Amino acid sequence: MKYQKERELIVEYGKKLITENLTTGTGGNISLYLPEEQVMLISPSGVPYFETKPEDIVLMDLQGNVLEGTRKPSSEYELHSIFYANRPEVHSVVHTHSEYATTFACLQQAIEPLHYIIGSVGEKVRCCAYKTFGTYELAEEAFNFIHEDNGILLGNHGVLTIGPDLPSAFSVAKDIEFLAKLDYRARCIGTPKLLNQTQMQEVLEKFATYGQQ
Repeated sequence: MKYQKERELIVEYGKKLITENLTTGTGGNISLYLPEEQVMLISPSGVPYFETKPEDIVLMDLQGNVLEGTRKPSSEYELHSIFYANRPEVHSVVHTHSEYATTFACLQQAIEPLHYIIGSVGEKVRCCAYKTFGTYELAEEAFNFIHEDNGILLGNHGVLTIGPDLPSAFSVAKDIEFLAKLDYRARCIGTPKLLNQTQMQEVLEKFATYGQQ
């Protein structure tokens, strides 16, 4: 079995989707891209995360062909492969159904810049239109809508994040849920005071050099 380390990483982060309240049941999916071989590893369809084993992770090419594995891949594999085929800097995609963020997705309402952490995503967390799950139409809508951001809300569905590696993409998914929870709670009290364009530009510049480069 190839790519043992990468498979174990997807299994590990699949469990984190549950323990960090980013999804329930078997909702959501995770993938990693291996650019040298132009293949991706993706979580299987309908297998509980705490039952998923490294051998359950499916190896695919970007045309949707299964190269290794006995499990059926996530039905959202095109939502992942479209980024790998067209965005060379993207090496991981995470899709979640986190509760607060999905609430905003069901309203088809963006999360506005009420906290500086939004800089890890973009100027705001925008929401694309609804498309049927597991279709190329959804993949195309998400890809065309995300632009330069690191994550978006999928209308009436959930959250999609991208990154240069799995920890980065997962971190953005956590940030989006944190922001959605803040926005919801702030609205319960009053009207959130948003960061202005000048403040957001400063935030985005600082995020560009944040952490270990």
